[in-house]
Amino acid sequence: MRAFTKVTAKAVPFPRMNVDTDIIVPAKHLKTITRSGLGKHAFETVRYRADGTHIADNVFDSPKYAGSEILIAGRNFGCGSSREHAPWALADMGFRTVLAPGFADIFAGNCVKNGILTVTLKQEEIDALVLAAEGGVAITVDLEDQSVTAGNARYTFEFNPVHKKMLLEGLDEIGQTLAASPAIKSYEAKQAAMTPWLFGGNA
Repeated sequence: MRAFTKVTAKAVPFPRMNVDTDIIVPAKHLKTITRSGLGKHAFETVRYRADGTHIADNVFDSPKYAGSEILIAGRNFGCGSSREHAPWALADMGFRTVLAPGFADIFAGNCVKNGILTVTLKQEEIDALVLAAEGGVAITVDLEDQSVTAGNARYTFEFNPVHKKMLLEGLDEIGQTLAASPAIKSYEAKQAAMTPWLFGGNA
């Protein structure tokens, strides 16, 4: 997966509370097993009316926020059913990080596995960043020093050190296992010499 170190970009302000995974990507689009193409269905109920007509003034399609790589969300973002399609859809829209006062745990874990950084900040910090985003101020999210800056404001955040290493190195769980393959092979060779009967050899 793509490594994450630092992103400086415009941010889409969408501070609605309790946005569940069905809002992020509706269940009817979950038949696909590929990660690409889901972006056009992301936040469908926010971007389109029930009759399929486009809501022109939604933040996700606003020219003002075109090319945004940062999403500013509300409390409990990603709640509801567990579906890895949700971070797939966010990534396909171009988002590399999501800032919010809190996330659903499973959703946050799925984001890490797909190269998306979830940043938890205080509500008042999120409120300030929403105003900055609406004002067109570029925001910088730096994973190495665990900070978010917008203009003269700087906020720090906590992040799981294991997940931080995964994102900085661009390694998901499979990638981590493959990176450790020399150590695994060395261990297996030692075990085969010590207990050959477990590896099909003679005692």
